[in-house]
Amino acid sequence: MADLTFEIIQNLGVLDSEGKWKKELNIVKWGENDPKFDIRAWNEDHTKPGKGISLSAAELQSLKDLLNSIS
Repeated sequence: MADLTFEIIQNLGVLDSEGKWKKELNIVKWGENDPKFDIRAWNEDHTKPGKGISLSAAELQSLKDLLNSIS
């Protein structure tokens, strides 16, 4: 199995901190794929990603619209 390669292009903010892990919104390039918006937990030095989700700009906009529609 090939090593997981990633590059955090931009940190957009921290959503939550749990001990040594922080749940963040970042723009991340996974392998040779285009960068995507990414919500996941990271260890302190950003060398180990936790479980999370990656979204295209269109998917992020749809999520934003959905969240804005919740009353």
